[in-house]
Amino acid sequence: MSSHETVRVELGSRGYDIVVGDDVLAAAGKTMAPLLRRPRVIVVTDDHVAPLHLDALMRSLANADIGADAIVLPAGEQTKNITHFGKLLDEILGRGIDRDTSLVALGGGVIGDITGFAAACALRGIDFIQVPTTLLAQVDSSVGGKTGINSPHGKNLIGAFHQPRLVLADSRVLRTLPRREMLAGYAEVVKYGLIADKAFFAWLEGHGADLVDGDPAKIRHAVVASCRAKAAIVAEDEQERGTRALLNLGHTFGHALEAETGFGHTLLHGEAVAIGMVMAFDLSVRMGLCPAEDAARVRRHLAAVGLPTGTNFTNSMVWSPRRLIGHMAKDKKVTGGKLTFILTRGIGEAFVTRDVPDEELTAFMEGAVAA
Repeated sequence: MSSHETVRVELGSRGYDIVVGDDVLAAAGKTMAPLLRRPRVIVVTDDHVAPLHLDALMRSLANADIGADAIVLPAGEQTKNITHFGKLLDEILGRGIDRDTSLVALGGGVIGDITGFAAACALRGIDFIQVPTTLLAQVDSSVGGKTGINSPHGKNLIGAFHQPRLVLADSRVLRTLPRREMLAGYAEVVKYGLIADKAFFAWLEGHGADLVDGDPAKIRHAVVASCRAKAAIVAEDEQERGTRALLNLGHTFGHALEAETGFGHTLLHGEAVAIGMVMAFDLSVRMGLCPAEDAARVRRHLAAVGLPTGTNFTNSMVWSPRRLIGHMAKDKKVTGGKLTFILTRGIGEAFVTRDVPDEELTAFMEGAVAA
């Protein structure tokens, strides 16, 4: 069997490959070269990833006769703001780029999002390539062309749809991830099973613990399955006018929790999504949409691998239902003043709705933060 598998995102002339497997990073230059308008790139990474993987990428680019500069940003969600974005653009433009220069995002979701947005804005749009180094980025944020930064008003409120030319997901780089980061990414893997693939969720119940522990075959299977699921949805609804909203299962609640904790290390994005998915299932049960045993099964699996499943993950927060709902009201998916929720009729049966009465949501949130 080949050491690599390729998933295609079908978007006509803007379609691209996601290459998954071991040693993808070592072959990055050779894989990128045919897609570059000219052999010049600027690699954007952060100060956690650079010591681990930047040299390997730069060697690969040099071996393919691709000229490369590197820009190293501070690691963390706090980098994904307007201040750092402005500095990044200034530094990119200061390197004397032209419209045939490409950016390469080497890092997790923060680096992928801010680099992709810089590519969308610089010279009114240049190419970029994603080289995701976290499980979360490999299965979610690097695929689909959502780029952007956070605002004090909410997460990802400033951005653009700008598809990459290529995604290179090296399974080996995940070996350097702390367990907490692997778990955060695993929450997004579970999401795909909960949206529309009951069989995949059942597979995760049997193999998820091994995946989080670093089993290479299990990781590869999960990354490929997740990317295939996302690629199909993106091909159908690139700019989230319909079915792509399903990918936000758990995110309306999760983003509110992140905002309340300051988008910091207290609650990682994937941890917030895990709690948010449990809340989405619990609200679905409350509204008579979903069997209670399905919600219990989701909570049980997430807890079994070590993910948080409720707001009791920390004793340092006093949660306010009113404030959390206020954060939700600033979500970019609000339409006509109505909150958009991804609810479910059971595992693998998610759907989009704006029909959650205000009083129902308030009562649910009061119970959820008290639990």
